[in-house]
This record gives sequence, C-alpha cells and structure tokens, in this order.
Amino acid sequence: MIADQARFERAIALFDAANAQDPNQDEGQPKELLYAQRMTEMIGRYAPDASEVAQLAVRAQHIKRWTVPRDSYPMTKEGYHAWRTGLYKFHAETAGDLMRQAGYEQGMIDQVQMAVGKRQLKVNPDTQMMEDVTDLVFIEHYMLAFAGKHADYSEEKWLEIVRKTWKKMSDRAHAFATGGGIKLPEPLVPLILKAIGA
Repeated sequence: MIADQARFERAIALFDAANAQDPNQDEGQPKELLYAQRMTEMIGRYAPDASEVAQLAVRAQHIKRWTVPRDSYPMTKEGYHAWRTGLYKFHAETAGDLMRQAGYEQGMIDQVQMAVGKRQLKVNPDTQMMEDVTDLVFIEHYMLAFAGKHADYSEEKWLEIVRKTWKKMSDRAHAFATGGGIKLPEPLVPLILKAIGA
C-alpha cells in the first residue's frame, strides 16, 4: 500500500535519474538503472503486496554504485568487506537524501535506510524482503555471467557460493525460486540443485 502515490513516484524518478548517469552499459542501458528496474520487476512478481518501504529500498539498493569502485579499497579480502560495508552506508545515505527531496518524512527514510543498509537481516521484514529480491534477481539475471567470469572456480567453490546465497534467503524465497517463480540459469541448474540438496 502506497500512502502517497505522487510522492512515491517522485522518489522513484529521482532514484532513476541518479542511476541513469551510470556510464557503464548493460543491454544498451545504464547498468544500475537496468538493475533497479529488474529489482522492481522482481518484487512485483515475488511480493506484489510488499510495503512501500521495501519497494523504495529495492529500487535504491545499488544507487550510484559506480561512484564507489572496488579498487577504491585495498584489493584484499578485508578490503572487499570494507568496500561492501561502505557501499551499504553510501546507498542508504544517497537514498535518504533523494527521499527527502521527494517529500518523505524522517521516519520512513530511516526504515528505507535500514533495509538498503542491510541492517537486521532475518529480523526486519523490509531488510529480508530486499535481500530475497536481491538474491532472486542475481540468480535469474546475473549468476550465469558471474559463472562465466569465474570459470576457474572449483565445483566446491561454486557450491559454497550458491549455499551462501541460499542461506540469506527466506523460506518463502526458496519456495519461489524452486517452484518456477524465476527462470533458473539452465547450465547451472544441476549445480544449484546439488548445493541446496534438492
């Protein structure tokens, strides 16, 4: 349920205008704009009754991500984790600024920032909803390309990646993914089924 449709649309338009500046292209569109649209499309399929907070959070999850490149942090495991943590904070703050411009009050901004910042996973329903949608989008749209980039990974490494993704998802998302709710990347289906013990 959207409390104020015009305000919601203003926020989405501001998110999209920010992501439209992405110089990186994917399928002929700015990469993060396409990603955000896929996130909204997925939440519409997965949870058409999702809260306004969750709908805003999924659209803003990667907002302006290209402005904080991976190599701006040390190229180590610790550097990677620091980059991810820094991104969560950056995305949450950017989303909050744009929501304020759209006319949202601080209470709603705080809720969206909690979800975008990946805080209270498994406890906060909006954070969990965003995580579910993120993982479903990754499996359907990005896992195969990721596999192509990391063809040198052993099967054991791949099983670990799939299991880590699966562990973050709710039971509802598991059922949606395996019950035909998403298009699984065909070449990886045997690996996915093995990883989840199906």
